Amino acid sequence: MDRVSKDNYYLDIAETVAERSTCLRRKYGAIIVKNDVIVSTGYNGAPRGRANCCDLGYCMRDKLNIPRGERYELCRSVHSEANAIIAAPREQMLGSTLYMACVSPEDGQPVPGTNSCMMCKRLIINAGISKVIVRDTRKDYRVINVADWIDNDDSLSGKFGY
Repeated sequence: MDRVSKDNYYLDIAETVAERSTCLRRKYGAIIVKNDVIVSTGYNGAPRGRANCCDLGYCMRDKLNIPRGERYELCRSVHSEANAIIAAPREQMLGSTLYMACVSPEDGQPVPGTNSCMMCKRLIINAGISKVIVRDTRKDYRVINVADWIDNDDSLSGKFGY
């Protein structure tokens, strides 16, 4: 019997969490896991009580033709990683792993090559999360050591990517 790997098991859960996303551009789901226990989950969507883009029927950043990775202050959504961190006690995040999946709203397929934005990287670092695992395809994923984000501080280089 072929069993799904533990990492893909958690990535499958993160992808299911992404189904709750209210974003019209990309649906993200994140889960934080420590000692093989899910600590919290998060998906991208407007702050509690505010209208979601899917309810409004438009994305302000799309309306203004803003490219991916730029002008996040105009986005209505709280990112999936931030929502998962908000929902978790810090002591349970120390040394944990954050699993993240991004799916296209058009076809529901994983979006390869996604990463946390610079703001979420800062949150992940401060939360004490040690590893981020990002789905690229249903089977393939990348493992990112959060310590590398500290050692290779991209906030000093002028690169702004998502």
